[in-house]
Amino acid sequence: MRDKEDSTHIVPESPLIPRFGMGIELIGKQNKEWDWDASKTIEELKKQVWLGGPLVVVSLLQYSLQMISVMFIGHLGELSLSSASMAISFAEVTGFSFLLGMGSALETFCGQAYGARQHHMLGVHVQRAMLVLLLMGIAIAFIWAFTGYVFTLCGQDLEISTQAGIFARWLIPSIFPYGHLQCQLGFLQTQNNVKPLIISTVFTTLFHVLVCWTLVFIIGIGHKGAALSIAISYWANVLILEIYINFSPACQETWTGFSKEGAKDLVSFLFVAVPSALIVW
Repeated sequence: MRDKEDSTHIVPESPLIPRFGMGIELIGKQNKEWDWDASKTIEELKKQVWLGGPLVVVSLLQYSLQMISVMFIGHLGELSLSSASMAISFAEVTGFSFLLGMGSALETFCGQAYGARQHHMLGVHVQRAMLVLLLMGIAIAFIWAFTGYVFTLCGQDLEISTQAGIFARWLIPSIFPYGHLQCQLGFLQTQNNVKPLIISTVFTTLFHVLVCWTLVFIIGIGHKGAALSIAISYWANVLILEIYINFSPACQETWTGFSKEGAKDLVSFLFVAVPSALIVW
């Protein structure tokens, strides 16, 4: 057993802010000095804002697509507005939030692979996520197809339930691009590559206003057009990011194309994705 006077106690070190000074308890004293450098803290804060700020904007703009559609529907009357609001709320809980949670598992898998410099594994993890979210999207599509019946069983107004069911069915095509988009966001976010996310999302939001206005008022398919415009806008965002990922030099090491390995070991992805989805759900 070591002599008590020979023991030393090291102060835990922050993972973000480097510690200057030894921080060792001197013999016979409770001296735990921690030299703090304000410039290092400010530098770290800038890095966090530079990475987190754009992601906040991306999330807000993505959620705004549904809000924009509801605002256009508001000009069609109370029935259309009520049914669409109920359908979007139902879709958010049973579909979008679940896919968002499952896609967030990529932050764990891709983050570990990128930190370990196993860059090719980012593409493998993304392929697994795409496959899992595609299968999950098919299951969600069946739920949305019976949205009207669910509302009726819950005692909602029959006319509103019927119109909400129609809106939800026209919203089904948005499931698959939304799931794919979450995979792309996790893939690029892990690499601190947020600029293309900002550009594509801003363009998609402006594009969505034009598409929604055209389908609702010019073509005249009403609230069904508002639902379909969400899918079209999500697909436009996916297409922009897909082009960037496949042709940008920044993704040459992390995306090497589809492979058989991406279809293997799906269970390990589910072990992380399902709890993440339940938390968001």
